Amino acid sequence: MIVVTGAAGFISSCLVSELNKNGYQNIVVVDDFSKTEKATNLEGKTIVAKVSRGEFFEWAKDFVGEIEFIFHLGARTDTTEFNQAIFDELNLNYSKKMWQLCADNNIPLVYASSAATYGLGELGYKDDHSIVDKLKPLNPYGESKNDFDIWALKQDKQPPFWAGLKFFNVYGPNEYHKGRMASVILHAFRQITETGKMKLFASHNPDYKDGEQLRDFVYVKDVVSVCMYLMDKRPANGLYNLGTGEARTFLDLTKATFKAMGKEADISFVPTPEDIRDKYQYFTEADMSKLVSSGYSKKFYTLEEGVNDYVQHYLMSDSYM
Repeated sequence: MIVVTGAAGFISSCLVSELNKNGYQNIVVVDDFSKTEKATNLEGKTIVAKVSRGEFFEWAKDFVGEIEFIFHLGARTDTTEFNQAIFDELNLNYSKKMWQLCADNNIPLVYASSAATYGLGELGYKDDHSIVDKLKPLNPYGESKNDFDIWALKQDKQPPFWAGLKFFNVYGPNEYHKGRMASVILHAFRQITETGKMKLFASHNPDYKDGEQLRDFVYVKDVVSVCMYLMDKRPANGLYNLGTGEARTFLDLTKATFKAMGKEADISFVPTPEDIRDKYQYFTEADMSKLVSSGYSKKFYTLEEGVNDYVQHYLMSDSYM
């Protein structure tokens, strides 16, 4: 059996789809299934069991010998949440229990870290283990992810294979439920559909013009492709960046969305909300050399290719992966 946590969420549900596509049907999905707004993400997918997040470790006592691989991608991902206790419970302590389960029972593990661990990028965006305990995340979410990375690197007892994936700005189908935390592409599609226009956050940093804030946007289809590669090839244990390696502007992204919708661009700017203004990353770009040198050679979607595929094959028809 392959276990996928956070399975009703954005990236995990796309991973379940990709696993099915590659012939895997013995999938156990783990999540808080009381959140019905995510239920559609798992419709039509082949699984063998649904297990509540809170009951997983009890369930595992009976089935641990049958688990072949765990993708632990479930987490609290709201960067605007500042209740540290929530992140300690769901991101840090739950992940420690997952690690220990895998280490004790010889189960390979891929887990979700985040580019939020890099903070303002003072030390760059390289997945170098030597800098992990020096990073300064900007919010409790990023801190929780970095705290677990630090803890994992210190463990003598490890899963037979493990990888922590530092996701950059992931976008794509199955994120419809994410509200404020959805990608700018989804927000743009909805705004353009309703008004014919798109409002972006203005820059509050003199080094960046409005709309020229830079992020490494990575299409979810590339993310799940890397997950499959890690399960199949199992390169060296450790942390791996997962972006494209090329930072692009929000203007580029928005113009690509207008183009994919067959509309002329009409873009204006509004102040960045004050609750996130001083925690805002103006530049992220993944150093992808470690993953590439491990043997991953598949070409990543360009921003224009990914946006076009997302808009035309999913958003315009309200479809799911």
